[in-house]
This record gives sequence, C-alpha cells and structure tokens, in this order.
Amino acid sequence: MRILNTTWRIKEGKGWIAAAAIHNGHYMRPDLKKLSALTPEERLREEDPFTGYFTNIADSRIVVNCSRFEADLNRPPEKAVYLLPDDAWGLNLWKSKPNEKQISQSMEYYNNFYKTIGAIIEKKIKEHGRFCLLDIHSYNHQREGKGIEADPEENPEINLGTGTLPERWRKAADNFAEGIKEFSYFERSLDVRENIKFKGGHLSKWIHENYSDYGFAVAIEIKKIFMDEWTGKPDTRKMKAIREALSNGVRKLEAGI
Repeated sequence: MRILNTTWRIKEGKGWIAAAAIHNGHYMRPDLKKLSALTPEERLREEDPFTGYFTNIADSRIVVNCSRFEADLNRPPEKAVYLLPDDAWGLNLWKSKPNEKQISQSMEYYNNFYKTIGAIIEKKIKEHGRFCLLDIHSYNHQREGKGIEADPEENPEINLGTGTLPERWRKAADNFAEGIKEFSYFERSLDVRENIKFKGGHLSKWIHENYSDYGFAVAIEIKKIFMDEWTGKPDTRKMKAIREALSNGVRKLEAGI
C-alpha cells in the first residue's frame, strides 16, 4: 500500500526490513520559507538529496519530502527546530526566527512522523516477529570548497552508525556491513566503517529505546561521492553502484537472520 501526502511518501511492502530517507526532502512551508535567510542552494547542501533513491533496497520505504530546516526528524524534540547558528553548522538561518505558533506546527509534523514510524514498526513486528529499519543519510566531505577533499581516514565512503545498537543485534549489523564490503564497486571494495563520522541520531536511539526486543536500526551515512555537493548534480552511475552495494548488504542481512 502506498501512502502519499505533502510531508512523506510511504510504501508498505513485504518483509521485515524497511528503509527510510528522512533528510531527503527540500520542501519548506511557505511561511517558514519567507523567514529563511538561506538560499535554496545553501539548504540543499545540508540536506540529503537523492537518498530516497537508495531506499529501493527494501520493499517497505519511507521518503520524507520536507526539509530538515523545517524540523529535523533525526534530532531529539528539543533540538528538532533549528533556531540558532550553532544548531546548524554555524549557518545564519533566519531573517527573523519562527514564532511559537510556527514552531508548534513544525513539532506537530515531527510528532506525527514518529507516530507513523512507530505504527510501521509495530505492524512489522506483528507480521514477522521482528523488524529492521535502515536509516539512510548522506554527508558532505568538501566543506572547505569544491574539490577540496576531507581526510579519507576520517571520512569513510559508507559510515554505519551503530552507537546505540543493542548487543543482541550485533551479528545482524555485521552481516549487513560485510555484504556491502563484498560488493565490487568499480572493481574495488567500498570503504565501510562504523561510527567514524557519525554514530547514528535520535531516530535510531528512539527505536532502540522502544523496540529493541524485536529489532533494530542502522544509520547509513553515505559520503557524497555520488554527486557534486556544491552544484547538487548527481552521478547516476555511482548512485546505481552504491544502491547495488547496499542491496548486497540487505541480502546478507536477510540470509543471516
């Protein structure tokens, strides 16, 4: 079943694995967009464009349409609405800050998302007795300027965030990682490591606090090697190869449970 609205797209499919792209979106409510001091290009740099494409590794998919600059679904509630530069990479965010009513509306969207995710997880548990959520993101590695690469030792191509992963699901996460590494990415292995750049955000933490008896989440941070992070232009060949690598991880995950 497909569920479509202005905030997210959901495809409820078969199996116990789901994939989400919660920072995929670029849309902002008109009232907030008027207040924003950022250009669309500046916002896009800090969003995770094209991550919705990678959710096709699972039959069940959640792709969020709204920008993280409306409400960040991977932050705890008290930090979900960016108000100060320190909340968002030092960026000058607002011409004037959102008022209480606007913040409340953003938090309603945030809370509705978590209710929706909870319902999807509970349905997976009821149908399969378990679940896994693959929480797909991307990150910048040329912050100093176009073509100026960050140190690869500190910036793996695939960073798996497992900072809150319960030990009981350790082997399953290892299987997923091994499947990605085993894939031939243009005749080499992708650099896949855990908790180097990111350890996972609030969504993974919330899932593990509420549902860890039945399943787990893995936060997947893909270095933006599949696009030009300054122009926003994708490299479809690399996107396809990365998606196939992640799919190989899913196959090994499924086989190992």
